[in-house]
Amino acid sequence: MAIPNTIKVPVPFDYVFPQGALCLGAEPVTDFDKRGQGDDQARDKDTGERLWVVKVLDLDPEAGKFGGTKEVKVKIAAPVQPVPPASKIPGYPPAVTFTDVTLTPYVDSQRCKGSGKCRARQAWSVRAGAMTEPAAIKQAA
Repeated sequence: MAIPNTIKVPVPFDYVFPQGALCLGAEPVTDFDKRGQGDDQARDKDTGERLWVVKVLDLDPEAGKFGGTKEVKVKIAAPVQPVPPASKIPGYPPAVTFTDVTLTPYVDSQRCKGSGKCRARQAWSVRAGAMTEPAAIKQAA
């Protein structure tokens, strides 16, 4: 059995972000093949919707232990830019959750050098259906 390179493994939000996540911002994903042609925003291959990347801070204390950063990029296909909920704590980014989370594995070979030393690693592309306010915060408010 052959497993396609574009496999999307559905996972619960709590599996990816067990301690939660704070939204740092959202912006369009650039399609570098269309750069300079007016509308250079990337589109989802399946739906044709515009792609957005939401940068979040992973609140898990173990996050970043091996990758060096606690920032995670989550891609969302939507017709308009996702808007994070209002922050419940002044001065802090808003807490968010994601629906329909999927993981796609890939090999990150950016650390490979021409000198024969390759530190490629297994990495994961995180996608979601939508960004929402966490349910626990809604109930507490």
